[in-house]
Amino acid sequence: MTTMLDVAKRAGVSKATVSRVLAGHAYVSKTVRDRVMLAIDEMDYRPNLLARSLATNRSHSIGLMVPNTLYNGPFFTELLFQAATMTEKLGSQLVLGDGKHNAQQEREAINFLIDSYCDAVIIYPRYLSVEDIDALIPGISKPLIVLNRRLKQHPQYSVCADHENDTLNAVNHLIAQGHREIAFIKGMGSSHTGLSRLKGYISSLIENGIEYDENLMLDGCWTSASGQLAVEALLRRKVRFSAIVASNDDMAIGAACALHNAGLRIPQDVSLLGFDDIPVAPYLLPALTTVHVPVAEMVSSALTQLSKMLDGESVTAQPLMPGRLVLRNSITQGPYYQQK
Repeated sequence: MTTMLDVAKRAGVSKATVSRVLAGHAYVSKTVRDRVMLAIDEMDYRPNLLARSLATNRSHSIGLMVPNTLYNGPFFTELLFQAATMTEKLGSQLVLGDGKHNAQQEREAINFLIDSYCDAVIIYPRYLSVEDIDALIPGISKPLIVLNRRLKQHPQYSVCADHENDTLNAVNHLIAQGHREIAFIKGMGSSHTGLSRLKGYISSLIENGIEYDENLMLDGCWTSASGQLAVEALLRRKVRFSAIVASNDDMAIGAACALHNAGLRIPQDVSLLGFDDIPVAPYLLPALTTVHVPVAEMVSSALTQLSKMLDGESVTAQPLMPGRLVLRNSITQGPYYQQK
């Protein structure tokens, strides 16, 4: 097994010089660095990462904790792709921690990432509350950023999309197009994102003087199947509606299936709007109007905050990140469009 001392002998330098090269110290000359890197390649040397992290206090890895309820959806795919791509650009590895099914398992996953010598940790909690996370932060020894939650006591350690205002704007657009009876498919009741989008929907109704109708409120759990079941239940209620807002694109796809099965056309009979702007959204028939969530921007902001903290800099609270309404073919003018 090749050792650091073997590399040093091959390169004609000291073991300490090899260590400095691996740690990325700037004061090693290019000539010496190139000689050491050539020796490493020739001898197929693989440094002991644990020993290296102890010596340099950096492991060049970033931890990401997510609950496994996200694993099957396109949103997780986008989140993971952006996190992996951006950490690679920073010269680091992405280490995944499985938050599994409850708050305690999310805590354990965070501790796993910290104990694994990750330089910093990003968490995307599903079960830990804002209060839980605020209480955890003082006891965490590594820089940490929370995605998709707005912390109360430590807002500088969170990066969050503006789900409520994005929903308000999207529903306002439907109302401006002449829709009044707008059904809404909720996300899971305990979800921060779901609750924020529900608040935005209700705020838009209030802002436009439209009475809230419980019959137009539908339960969902983020899956296409739940979106289909929700719209089937809505149709059985025999209530008037001209548009449906689904809290994510997956449920919008299920809603479209239920409408098709009932002989209703999109958008001629019912306008349909989703959230997340998943990759398949432009290719549906008709192409789905949706709200693009700034996942890439959120991950980039989180990594920027973490980099500052690793360099000993202080960080400040970031504003909520706005999404963008992407207009496609699943929305048309509603029955009240000509009325003023």
